[in-house]
Amino acid sequence: MLNAKISGIASYVPDDILDNEMLSRMVDTNDEWITTRVGIKERRILKDDTKGSSYMGIRAVERLLEETGTPKESIDLLICATSNPDYRFPSTASIIAHEVGLSNAYAYDIQAACAGFIVTMQDARAYIQSGLYKKIVVVAAEKMSSMTNYKDRATCPLFGDAAAAVLVEPTEENVGVMDGEFHIDGSGLQNLLMKAGGSARPATHETVDADEHFIYQEGRVVYKNAVRDMLTSSQSVMERNNLGVDDIDWFVPHQANLRIIEAVGGRIKIPEEKTLVNIQHYGNTSAASIPLCLDEYKGKLKKGDKIVMTAFGAGFTWGAMYLIWAIDPK
Repeated sequence: MLNAKISGIASYVPDDILDNEMLSRMVDTNDEWITTRVGIKERRILKDDTKGSSYMGIRAVERLLEETGTPKESIDLLICATSNPDYRFPSTASIIAHEVGLSNAYAYDIQAACAGFIVTMQDARAYIQSGLYKKIVVVAAEKMSSMTNYKDRATCPLFGDAAAAVLVEPTEENVGVMDGEFHIDGSGLQNLLMKAGGSARPATHETVDADEHFIYQEGRVVYKNAVRDMLTSSQSVMERNNLGVDDIDWFVPHQANLRIIEAVGGRIKIPEEKTLVNIQHYGNTSAASIPLCLDEYKGKLKKGDKIVMTAFGAGFTWGAMYLIWAIDPK
C-alpha cells in the first residue's frame, strides 16, 4: 500500500514582532505574568490590514515549491487549514492557489481550529493512498491577530500570525503518515469560540460594540481538556503502533501554552530534549503551529525519525498523528 510522505516543508512569518514589553504598554500585563503562565516571549504580527491569511500562505507555498524544485503545474491539490479565512467565501485555498499559479490544482479549506494541520494531513493521506492525487500541498495559514482582542489581557498575549506548508507525495517506502486518531466533542462550544460573525449571530452594531468578533476562551476549562485529550490521543496512537517512549525520536505538540506542553510531555514521560518547542518566539499560531515548529527544527530531523504530533482546538476537536520523517537532512 502507498504511504503519504512529507517530501518538503517551508514556512513564513511576518517581520513585525510584538514582544511582552510592547504588549504591556497596550494592556494591563507584564513579561513575568505572561512567561510564567504560558511561556511566550514574543509573537509575529501581520500589521497590514489589507492582507489576510492568504498573504502568508502564498509566501509559504512559494518557498516550498522553490526549495523542493517542484513545478507549479504538477500540483494536483492544495488544502488550506485555517480559522482565519480572508473571506467567508471564497475559500482562502482558492486565493493561494490562484496567486501562486497552481493552474492544474483543485483547492479548498479545512476548518479544524488548532488541530487543522494534522486533520488536513489525514485528508491528504487518504487522497494519496486512494491514488486520486499524487502531489498535494497542505498549507496552514493563520492571521490570529485578526481575531485577537488587544483589550483582553487573558487572551491577547497568546496569539501570533504565521503560515507553513508541506508537500505530500506517495511512496512505497516505510515513511510518511503511519496513523492518526481524531475526536470531536461539540459540548465545548461555549468554552472556546468567536461569539458573533457567523450565521447563528450575524454582525450588528451591538455585536461589534460588545467585542463579540474576537476569540472568547474560558482558559481553565480549555487547559484541563487540552491536557487530557492531547495526552490520551497520543497514548492511543503510541499503543496502536507499539511505540514506547524510547522509540519516539520527536514529540511535536500544538504550541498553545508551554504549561500544556510540559504537562502532556511529562505524563507521557517524553524527555524534554525530544519535545520540539518554539512557542516562546511565535505564540499560538493555531493550525500553523505544528508545521512551523517542524520547519524550524528540520535541520535536526533525519529520514526515519519517528514523530508523534498532537493538537487540541475549538470544537472541541483534537487528535494525534504518527509520522515517520521522509526527508534526508541537507
